[in-house]
Amino acid sequence: MTKFSDTAPILVTCPRDMPEYLHGELTGLGFSQATPLDAGVEVRGSLNDCMRLNLWVRTGHRVLFELKRFRAFDADELYREVKAIPWEAYIPADGYFRVDASIRDTTVNDARFAGLRVKDAVADRFTERTGSRPDSGPETSGVCLFLHWRENRATLYLDTTGEPLPRRGYRKRPHKAPMQETLAAACILAANWPELARQGGHFIAPMCGSGTLAIEAALMAMNGAPGLLRDDFAFTHVVGYDPDAWDDLLGAAEDAEVPEIKGRIIATDHDPAAIEAARDNARLAGVGDFIEFAVCDFTRTEVPEGPGVVMLNPEYGKRLGDQAELKAVYRAIGDFFKQRCGGKSGFIFTGNMDLAKCVGLRTKRRRVFWNAKIECRLLEYELYAGTRKGDGQD
Repeated sequence: MTKFSDTAPILVTCPRDMPEYLHGELTGLGFSQATPLDAGVEVRGSLNDCMRLNLWVRTGHRVLFELKRFRAFDADELYREVKAIPWEAYIPADGYFRVDASIRDTTVNDARFAGLRVKDAVADRFTERTGSRPDSGPETSGVCLFLHWRENRATLYLDTTGEPLPRRGYRKRPHKAPMQETLAAACILAANWPELARQGGHFIAPMCGSGTLAIEAALMAMNGAPGLLRDDFAFTHVVGYDPDAWDDLLGAAEDAEVPEIKGRIIATDHDPAAIEAARDNARLAGVGDFIEFAVCDFTRTEVPEGPGVVMLNPEYGKRLGDQAELKAVYRAIGDFFKQRCGGKSGFIFTGNMDLAKCVGLRTKRRRVFWNAKIECRLLEYELYAGTRKGDGQD
């Protein structure tokens, strides 16, 4: 039986350009030896730690527990190395497992074939030792395995997550082109919102769409664990899983929630259907009482006095909206920032820097994020109260 207390390297994956924010999360969770990688952060810990990471991580996608690193020059050697792993210690004999693979520069050209060889090795070991084997297939309803194979170097992981972490479970009504939860969380962390929330600052999300930015901001402000919203994780199907230990983690997370937040979170959209979807999503996320929703043009959004973050995710002409019409929208955002948001930190998330020039304000900082295959920028503007010389676009 697997000991959930045994330690090994743990790889928490994330999109490129997000390891900085994931690293901050992991060090905040007590993983002092955290190593940023191109698309993830590696720490050392146990399967018990994997449970905690799945519960708390906001910017990661998967939590991978390393089982074995080995050299494999071809599919046959891959098969032999995988078959030598004591799979009966991880997968129930009457259980179910899934295999995913990522390969590059190997003698095998198809990741699906590499995954099939892993499946064969697992199944054959069970058959030879017990006379039967677990079922396998594409579902995430059992033990999940992940093969990472580059040239002749391979690593096999237990994917303790299953369905990726961005699928929090609250976005039942996505509306139009919603921002992924992980991306929203990274943008909000980049705005230093958690610290501002503790100080009583406000979070304002005009053009809120289905509400992802406001919901993620509310979860952070109330110290809500995003994994509390999930029904199932892959680690629950591993041999040795202790449901009482998971219940203890859930109870501690619930106890850690803040019943009230000091500032205000305001989300608006001109589309009543968007606000209806956002309200439903916020209710499912357990933050409906923390967000004030309103139907209005973004320029009429209430902006309370005091420090805060104003974050907009306008259309940028790649999938939605016409660029000629959007120029006027971006100019109006600049006017809104100047006339209504003095003393706040303003942010625009966009994948169109030509449109961003129409804002007419100098950026304080530009951070690169990828929205699917679109290279985007989170543009930060320091919005001074009153007038200030040198506001031209840089």
